[in-house]
Amino acid sequence: MSDSKDTRIPNRPPMRRGPGGGGPFAGAGMPVEKSQNFGPSAKRLAGRLRPEAARLAIVAVLTVVSVFFTVIGPKLLGQAINLIYTGFVSANLPTPGPGIDFAAVGRILMLLLLFYVLASVFGYVQGLVLNGVVQRTVYRLRSEIELKINRLPLSYFDRMQRGELLSRVTNDIDNVSQSLQQTLSQLLTSVLTVVGVMVMMFLISPLLALIALVTIPLTVLITSMIAKRSQKLFIAQWKHTGELNAQIEETFTGHALVKVFGRHREVEKQFSEKNDELFRASFGAQFVSGIIMPAMMFVGNLVYVAIAVVGGLFVTSGGLGLGDVTAFIQYSRQFTQPLTQLGSMANLLQSGVASAERVFELLDAGEQSVDPAPAETPGSATAGRLAFEGVSFRYVAETPLIDNLSLEAEPGQTVAIVGPTGAGKTTLVNLMMRFYELDSGRITLDGVDTATMTRDDLRSRMGMVLQDTWLFGGTIRENIAYGRPDASEEDILEAARSTYVDRFVHSLPDGYDTVLDDEASNVSAGEKQLLTIARAFLSRPSVLILDEATSSVDTRTEILVQKAMKALRTDRTSFVIAHRLSTIRDADLILVMEAGSIVEQGTHVELLAAGGAYYRLYNAQFAEAAEESV
Repeated sequence: MSDSKDTRIPNRPPMRRGPGGGGPFAGAGMPVEKSQNFGPSAKRLAGRLRPEAARLAIVAVLTVVSVFFTVIGPKLLGQAINLIYTGFVSANLPTPGPGIDFAAVGRILMLLLLFYVLASVFGYVQGLVLNGVVQRTVYRLRSEIELKINRLPLSYFDRMQRGELLSRVTNDIDNVSQSLQQTLSQLLTSVLTVVGVMVMMFLISPLLALIALVTIPLTVLITSMIAKRSQKLFIAQWKHTGELNAQIEETFTGHALVKVFGRHREVEKQFSEKNDELFRASFGAQFVSGIIMPAMMFVGNLVYVAIAVVGGLFVTSGGLGLGDVTAFIQYSRQFTQPLTQLGSMANLLQSGVASAERVFELLDAGEQSVDPAPAETPGSATAGRLAFEGVSFRYVAETPLIDNLSLEAEPGQTVAIVGPTGAGKTTLVNLMMRFYELDSGRITLDGVDTATMTRDDLRSRMGMVLQDTWLFGGTIRENIAYGRPDASEEDILEAARSTYVDRFVHSLPDGYDTVLDDEASNVSAGEKQLLTIARAFLSRPSVLILDEATSSVDTRTEILVQKAMKALRTDRTSFVIAHRLSTIRDADLILVMEAGSIVEQGTHVELLAAGGAYYRLYNAQFAEAAEESV
């Protein structure tokens, strides 16, 4: 089955298209939604780590051991300084003492070196385990989003810009990954360091420790004040990032169209406006959150000065040794540094949670209805009898579109659907494929209600060729076999010959192994159309849907393709949406639609003889053709 396309019906929810149209089912910008609060979003993000609880426990143990060896270091160094200081003083007394005990100092320094090496080893292993925890968590999140996208209804993609969706799936998840990676490691290490250092400071001097504790309430106050302002700015930053990505994706997709109509100045203006909005939001977010670090450093320096002055007084009075004060000053630095890191982590954490909110909005979007279990099936030998029974459908509840429509298409019949733009022709096809669910009535395939079938089963029995072609980056052979990956080489070649793909493939350098780029720019528009037709042929559908499928091919090729289609339609139900009425003269049944209703039906001859809506459409086309030829 090939891709679908925008139905372009006025009754549908408002959709905006930039240059290039945005591809199949691309549509309007995302509706404005209220962002979640920081607390619930952060809690939900933390809940994603629950499957890694055992590894996180290992990380915690490794961090405790690493921090322990790091925190004990200044105390040992202080003992070494005390030995050196007392030894030096004793050696210079009127009655010289034993002097410096270098052997004891050496033992302490060797022990200190061992502790620092062990701290580094445990810290390295902790980082390695934590990296695995974060990457597996993000891997599961990406997998969940991929599954979610496949469960979303078509109406979601009608509302969401493609660039905005891509931004959530790529940029926002990458930002969540980086935020988790940096904050989890630093958060645990910083908290444990603060606790460990606080214990050591109280053991050395409770008074100096109380002076150092002034840092904590100041840190909490400053961080909370700044965080309230920066969180809103980070949400705006990632929102504007998605909007800018959407605008760039639209423009690049339709780059040729922008050039043709000379709209590059308007595009540049739109880009400049979006870029400016992103700049202001990003600058504000980074500036406000960036204030945290210098503010914490300022507080830390004030505390450092106070500790140095009071500690110096203790040394002169004999209340503390020089080594103890030296160790305490090191601890004060170790104490303020993790507090400063905790403050700066608010920057990363807020940015990551803002991105997580956008990802969660995608995961929380309403899904299409679940396939029935157990599901019914028409059987393997599907004949292709399709019937609409009292079908009603509206894109918008207040705007009528299709009401109480009934029709039957027998196996082997070719049913043509014609009518003015917005009449509901493509909507009819979308309902057959269950791209949308009915409001009332039912559609049956060989007597089985399609709503009781799985979507995969239903769509595997239908082949669809649209006016808007879609080919992926790969070889021509792979593109033809897309709807039937297990097809043999002979089956692929037969489909290619039947649709006259074989004619132009041999003119390409690598034949069927020619690699198409993402835009398939190395083949013409008509050749793209032939490839999509070959893809539908190869899938051997029971029901064939052709939506202006030959609009991009030349007249001679169209005649050949029409012949091939006639052979393909044998024993299959075919629905043909056509604007050129001359192409559907041989249809077994022609349905004329206006405003979602079938106003006429019959053969080409019968409808012309009736002199109704079809007659007017037919004559209008020939009158237009006659005027163009004059």
